[in-house]
Amino acid sequence: MGASLWFSNQWLRDQVDAAYDRALAGALRAIDLNVSTASGGLAVEQPFLLLEFFELTTDARVYFRVSTEDGLAEIGSPFLPLPREPLITGEPRFYYAMHEDTPVRVAAMARLASPPLPNNPHTRIIVQVAESLGTREVFLHHVLRRSIERDLLGIAMSMVLLISGIVMTLRPLTRLQRELEARPADDLRPIDDADLPSEVRPLVAAVNRHMARYADMARTQRQFLDDASHQLRTPLSVLRTQVDFALRETDPAEVRRALQAMHEGLDRAVRMANQMLALARAREASLAEGGLAMEPVDLVALAQGVARQLVPHARAKRLDFGVEAPQTPVVVGGSEWLLREALINLVDNAIRYTPAGRAVTLHVLQDARHAVLQVEDQGPGMSAQDIERAGVRFRRGQAGKQHTGAGLGLAIVHTIAQVHGAHLRLESCAPPPGLRASLVFPLGPGPAAESLPKAATS
Repeated sequence: MGASLWFSNQWLRDQVDAAYDRALAGALRAIDLNVSTASGGLAVEQPFLLLEFFELTTDARVYFRVSTEDGLAEIGSPFLPLPREPLITGEPRFYYAMHEDTPVRVAAMARLASPPLPNNPHTRIIVQVAESLGTREVFLHHVLRRSIERDLLGIAMSMVLLISGIVMTLRPLTRLQRELEARPADDLRPIDDADLPSEVRPLVAAVNRHMARYADMARTQRQFLDDASHQLRTPLSVLRTQVDFALRETDPAEVRRALQAMHEGLDRAVRMANQMLALARAREASLAEGGLAMEPVDLVALAQGVARQLVPHARAKRLDFGVEAPQTPVVVGGSEWLLREALINLVDNAIRYTPAGRAVTLHVLQDARHAVLQVEDQGPGMSAQDIERAGVRFRRGQAGKQHTGAGLGLAIVHTIAQVHGAHLRLESCAPPPGLRASLVFPLGPGPAAESLPKAATS
């Protein structure tokens, strides 16, 4: 509004000056027509009637001055100031000045004396007419006041419309606030944005995505707690029973057998707890905001490290255990600790289910589109039904029922494969027996589980 008033003041002053200057220019021309040098000197027919009429018209004080440019001859108000810049002959000049402590608007014009004055034939005659600014300022202030009133009215109307618009726009947000405050703490359903303003919908969508991630994490935590309470209750109960039996038994041999059974039960409980923790960490990594932090992982070095870690278990069962991999690195993007956990579960399952004296082999394969971590064993294999349902938590196949375990190994591998955008592929060896478990990582466009590179014959 301040800028508008400043521009309005300048524009209105120019318009008022233009209107009033036209009348001032008429008076200037009328006085100029009454100037004569025919007598050899400067003469002016006194324009009192003209000036009186002009004063009545403008409702202001009017002054005039006629003089030669050299100032030797002068008629009218002697102290009426000239403009700062030289006058151009025949061209009126309008300017503000002070005359006897009164602000005035002056019109001045210079013209050649006709006929020329005998004592100075080249001198010019200066004609000036001035009026006080009272009427102009009153009119200008009146127009500015109307302009201010108009602007204030426009601002008031804009404020009313703006406040009304804000109130109407915020009504859906107020309803949303009441709805969210009335929700239970565990209600993480998405917020309905159908009735919300379009400017707010991106924010609501972001909140819905955040709530969905939180709901997934909460569901994962509840699932972990349910799994832990369900799966660890039985081993702990059995362990407590065995401890009570050992405390009551007096025969050292029976006590030793009880301690051995307790040791085996503790091993199973530790393995189950570790597997459940690994599964929970894998799920947490898959739900992490921004996704899993990827880093280059050499599958050859990973396979060799896992083989060195598990070779004592293979030797204990007298297995032919080894790694077949290219001499050059096979690099994929992923998390090294998660991929190590997945491979350890695959190799541990292969060692656990393969009969003594047979073979377990780790293959690292690569072609233009895929990199593959493959574990091949000579165990009992899996039926088509078991392969179809592989990865379900706590589910064990027909062959697994003959061995101890929690049924979490393939679930862990399946979750880690999903985190890395890979695919877990299980297939029975031909000719049987045996199982081939492959983690397939896509390196380029195309399906990740078809046309895989083949392992060399062991």
